[in-house]
Amino acid sequence: MSDMNDIQSLLQIMARLRDPQNGCPWDLEQDFASIAPYTVEEAYEVADAIDRNDLVDLKDELGDLLLQVVFHAQMASERGAFDFGDVVAAISAKMVRRHPHIFGDAQAADADAVLANWDEIKRSERVAKGELDDSALAGISRGLPEWQRAVKLQKRAARTGFDWPGPAPVIDKLREEVDEVQAEFDAAARGADNHERLQEELGDMLFVCVNLARHAQVDVGTALRLANLKFERRFRAMEALAAVQGGMRALDLPQQEALWQAVKQQEKGTVR
Repeated sequence: MSDMNDIQSLLQIMARLRDPQNGCPWDLEQDFASIAPYTVEEAYEVADAIDRNDLVDLKDELGDLLLQVVFHAQMASERGAFDFGDVVAAISAKMVRRHPHIFGDAQAADADAVLANWDEIKRSERVAKGELDDSALAGISRGLPEWQRAVKLQKRAARTGFDWPGPAPVIDKLREEVDEVQAEFDAAARGADNHERLQEELGDMLFVCVNLARHAQVDVGTALRLANLKFERRFRAMEALAAVQGGMRALDLPQQEALWQAVKQQEKGTVR
């Protein structure tokens, strides 16, 4: 086998795992659909390592993500569709094609100009493929997590001028959406069969929350991950405090809320 630092080594390992006679039974059972969730999960693991600023873990997670690319390429190669070299060639050509300000004669004074060029090149590529959708929203993947898709939809619309001028009107809109959600909850309490309406209004509210984060130049995924981490940290601390009282299930909600507030106060004291 070649040097372990060589990409060929990884390709050979994957090919052996998928060998029909002597390969790994688990690897042989997989297909594109079964591996896709792992690919998404590994991308999130990379993001988590970056959030934690753990470069040692980031190295490992990037390796796991690279393995996903190699896995898909190996399965495609078995079908005679493409191989890893084709993947590398395609992305290399794309990066050169979409950076004419670096590899050609185009000009791009700032990042916004680069993005504008990028979008126009993507549009031209879609036209060349025979895709007739010329909407500003064309090409946004439906396979994205919906919060990411919301951000992309809003950014694309904003480039046409369709955007709030700042955060203040977005906050006003959020208050309006909260009121509409409250109205649907009130209607449900009165016996209305309005689950679909409630779902719609909650969706509108979340969409506006994403818009507000965009205006604040806050990454929605990062903000939510940090909120999740905060909740997990505080809940685990609550469990530790509740252990001497028989555990969380032995406490009623006011007692649990008291523990939550105690944990928050402890954190504030640590910060000071």
